[in-house]
Amino acid sequence: MPKSIVKRSNEILKQLESENRQEGISSKPVKKIASAAEGYQLNFFQLDDPVLSQVRDEIKNLDVNNLTPLEALNKLSKVKKIITGK
Repeated sequence: MPKSIVKRSNEILKQLESENRQEGISSKPVKKIASAAEGYQLNFFQLDDPVLSQVRDEIKNLDVNNLTPLEALNKLSKVKKIITGK
């Protein structure tokens, strides 16, 4: 995890803990908590990285219900090679 994300998550955790100690969690509506959140969650399948695009395509084209265990291991090995470049 990037240090900036860990740092920001610790800041948010400290803020939530202090607010909940003072007010209690039940006194705040969920929508108010959610609207105060900063930033956004990245979606794995919307990133423009070509490696992630290859991995996404491999996963999307799998018929997991008809894979044998050996085929699944081979596919996993192929995805690992795409990611590591080896």
